[in-house]
Amino acid sequence: MQRLYDFLRRHPTWVDSFWAVVLFGISCVGVVSVHRASGHHGSVASGLAVSAVLCIVTALRRRLPEPMLLVTAATGVAQLALDIETTAADFAMLVIIYTVAATGVRWASRFALVTGLCAATLAEIRWPTEQAGFAGQIGIAVFQTVPFALAWVLGDSMRTRRAYFAQLEERAARLEKEREAQAKVAVAAERARIARELHDVVAHNVSVMVVQADGAAYVLDAAPDQAKKALETISSTGRQALAEMRRLLGVLRTGEHKEAGEYVPQPDVEQIDELIEQCRSSGLPVDFKVEGTPRPLPSGVELTAYRIVQEALTNTRKHGGPNAGASVRLVYFDDGLGLLVEDDGKGAPHELYEEGGADGGGHGLIGMRERVGMVGGTLDAGPRPGGGFRISALLPLKPAL
Repeated sequence: MQRLYDFLRRHPTWVDSFWAVVLFGISCVGVVSVHRASGHHGSVASGLAVSAVLCIVTALRRRLPEPMLLVTAATGVAQLALDIETTAADFAMLVIIYTVAATGVRWASRFALVTGLCAATLAEIRWPTEQAGFAGQIGIAVFQTVPFALAWVLGDSMRTRRAYFAQLEERAARLEKEREAQAKVAVAAERARIARELHDVVAHNVSVMVVQADGAAYVLDAAPDQAKKALETISSTGRQALAEMRRLLGVLRTGEHKEAGEYVPQPDVEQIDELIEQCRSSGLPVDFKVEGTPRPLPSGVELTAYRIVQEALTNTRKHGGPNAGASVRLVYFDDGLGLLVEDDGKGAPHELYEEGGADGGGHGLIGMRERVGMVGGTLDAGPRPGGGFRISALLPLKPAL
């Protein structure tokens, strides 16, 4: 049945032609019967010709709606002029009025409405009902006009419904495109975040490895134990960098199923201790203090705090000079987390910090501000009076729901 239904939907003219043949057969029987019973109202040939034309209108109504409407109107006028009484084939007038109202152009729809409203009245005037009086004839005309009006209203409603569904489909297509665009924007934002993560990982860990390698080369002959310790630091730092880079690059992999726990979690505030110990082992003295009562923080805030400290200490090693020292303060407020990172080194021009380093190849303070802005915080950075650099950030905490 579904195949038959699909076939009929693909060939609407065949369906209309079938009903046109059925209507023509009924009309032929009606014309012959009326002629034999009354012996007037035109010849059989004229009645059959009119029926044939109206049945052709039924067959071609969806293929040529406007021309078939004009043919129907001309046929109706011919019926009135030649005194050919209405037959079953005149049902085609209702069909073509509905079709034009549903699918035709606007002028044809209006013309169909006017024609339908006039058809019953003209037919009653041409062939009045003898048993009814004047009032009865008016009532009959009004009653016979109702089907034409309903056919037009039904067709116009179908037009409105189709336009509504077309608008819904267009809106759905537009929303789908917007969702695709938003997905692309989200992917771009995620890739930018990963780029910032990679910058922080590479800049920090590679800078530690370079410092340790230089120290190891310097003391290799004079103090082998210190050189060995430096090489061990390089090894552990490299492993840590590889682990973080594997986690970040794994996000970019598509089409593969990653099992839970395959990549290490993102750094948090508790790992700042490890970061500072790593800096101390690389030769940078760091004073670390925590004020307030530590408590669980949103993951975005913890990652932002860790990366700010990491970037600040990396810049200190790059630009602070050989005798630079740093201090890190982590302050827990009731509604936020405060960070203060200072160093007493010689520093570098503020513009280089903005660009991400002396080589201008990283994100630097721009990346910090982006991170802080993502969690709704504030960042203040600049040279300290008397030398050194100072970075202060306030990260608000979302209230518990």
